[in-house]
Amino acid sequence: MASPQPKLPARYTVEEYLALEETADQRHEFYQGEVWAMAGATALHNELCYNCTASLKGAARKQGCKVYSENVQLAVADGRFYTYPDVMATCHDEDVQAERTMRNPVLLIEVLSPSTADYDRVWKRFRYQQLPSLRHYLLVSQQYQAVDWYHRASDTADWQHQVLTMPDEAAEIPELATRLLLADIYAELGIPLVTDDNAGMEKPNGRPE
Repeated sequence: MASPQPKLPARYTVEEYLALEETADQRHEFYQGEVWAMAGATALHNELCYNCTASLKGAARKQGCKVYSENVQLAVADGRFYTYPDVMATCHDEDVQAERTMRNPVLLIEVLSPSTADYDRVWKRFRYQQLPSLRHYLLVSQQYQAVDWYHRASDTADWQHQVLTMPDEAAEIPELATRLLLADIYAELGIPLVTDDNAGMEKPNGRPE
């Protein structure tokens, strides 16, 4: 995800926040009255989001679902937490008809960056996984070709976790009648495989980032 910036000085009601988002040039994240401006994304971040969206969109359309990238709001907890996932897919009738705010995603994807990795892996994952509709949460690395895939079969099933690291591995998304292939996520981006000798070893002392 794009990095949240220092919070704005005032506390906002939900109504004030939603009104702000209708006219603001910049996206903001809301949590219990506090509002943070979200920084713009890098070119690589944007390309990874595009690859994920492009890979899912055709299949989603056939299922009557929609896929959104970066600028569509998600109400994670109404009245408490609103954010903008990097990629979001929803099949719920209310969401398909909604103009601005989604509430019932089946799939969420965040592209990791150094400043947000812990936030996305821990704090945000915990809250996303409280959404009854959610079946898939993917964390996409920019450093090397690797995707953490959290998934469950129903809202009462336990969450499962797999790490995809090879080009022919895929996250199976039956709700969209498709699979998200690692090779498609990283297509034409030149990001190394985890198995490459120099993957993630860019610091002068040879330690991974």
